[in-house]
Amino acid sequence: MLFTLGKYSLEVPITSSDLTDLVEHPDRLINLSAVHNFRDLGGYPTADGRQTVWRKVFRADGLYRLTNEDVAALRPLALQTVIDLRTPDELSESGTFPLDQHPVDFHHLSIIDHTWDLDEAHQFSGDQSAFLQSKYHLMLQQGGQRVGQALRILSAQENSPVVFHCAAGKDRTGLVAALLLSGLGVDDEIVKADYGLSEIAGQRTREWATRVEPGFAERFAAMPAVFLAAHPNSIGGLLSDLRETHGTIRDYCSTIGVENSHWQSLEDLLLETP
Repeated sequence: MLFTLGKYSLEVPITSSDLTDLVEHPDRLINLSAVHNFRDLGGYPTADGRQTVWRKVFRADGLYRLTNEDVAALRPLALQTVIDLRTPDELSESGTFPLDQHPVDFHHLSIIDHTWDLDEAHQFSGDQSAFLQSKYHLMLQQGGQRVGQALRILSAQENSPVVFHCAAGKDRTGLVAALLLSGLGVDDEIVKADYGLSEIAGQRTREWATRVEPGFAERFAAMPAVFLAAHPNSIGGLLSDLRETHGTIRDYCSTIGVENSHWQSLEDLLLETP
């Protein structure tokens, strides 16, 4: 079946309407005023007939932008843990999740040492998905152990509910989400479609910034196009590469410190029979 997500099309093993219902489920997006890519990873079916549990694990973009009203809107989620995947410079420049208003266990796990080079990206004119796929490999080379640490944090029941995030909620966050979902047995086409939602979220962010934060909107407009792209094949290609090299996603994750016991805990915590 052909599934259309924004400007991208995917061949999927389920009907297009079923995939649309999955990724655009009304409970998936947490509607906030200043953060536009805060999403629940629940409701995704796995190969063994189970599905991911709602309201346990969330992925998000820049939580430093949360307004007082946004913090109030998040309280019903009863978040226990926040994993911030940004660089130290990003934290010092922009701030963090408002711990003073909503105390949580806070983990800073920078996956990359420095944000991507703007000049390199502006000069790039090739295949965007291949560019991003190569960057994701570099992320794992630089920060694979911290990705593993994030997955181990997700596996501990006392840390739930948990949200992990970066700046746009697309690349670093998308990488962790893809490994988590794929390791739990979610089909690649669903993982890719979930990843692709970040490009739509980017459009919401641009619209919000134009109305509310002109300075942020100017910086956003100056971003290279490849930085804003979320072609599903970017993350799909990475997963294929990892399987080709390591066998399975879980086999790869064992090289970054995520063992069978962690996956069993993740299954117990995050999977249910529908």
